[in-house]
Amino acid sequence: MASDTVVIRNAVIHLTNEQPLLADLFELPASGDTVIMCTNLRTMGGKRPVFADHIESVFYFPYVHVRFLEIPPGADGKAPPPDKGRRQEPAPEPEVELEIDEDFLRRVRDA
Repeated sequence: MASDTVVIRNAVIHLTNEQPLLADLFELPASGDTVIMCTNLRTMGGKRPVFADHIESVFYFPYVHVRFLEIPPGADGKAPPPDKGRRQEPAPEPEVELEIDEDFLRRVRDA
C-alpha cells in the first residue's frame, strides 16, 4: 500500500458471535466483494486481538463471518454532510412549577 493512499479509519467490524473490532479499511466495500480487507486491527479498547500476531498486518474477513460494518462519519477523511449522522439533541423541557399537595403530605406523615 502506498503511503499516500487514503484509508478509512476506525471502521468497526461486527463479526458473528465475536466482540466488535476496530480496523482501517483500504476502500469502501463494493457489492461484488466477498471479503473485507483491512489493517491496523485492534479491539475496541485499542489492544491487539489474541488471534493477531501483528496488528499492522493485512487481514481478510469473509463476509460470511461479518454481521455488519460500521463506518463512522468523516472516517474517510471527508467532512460529514451537515446534520447527517449526528444525533439530534432533544429540546429542553420547560421548567414547571409544581404545586405541593398539603393534604397528601399530611396523610403520608400520619401513616
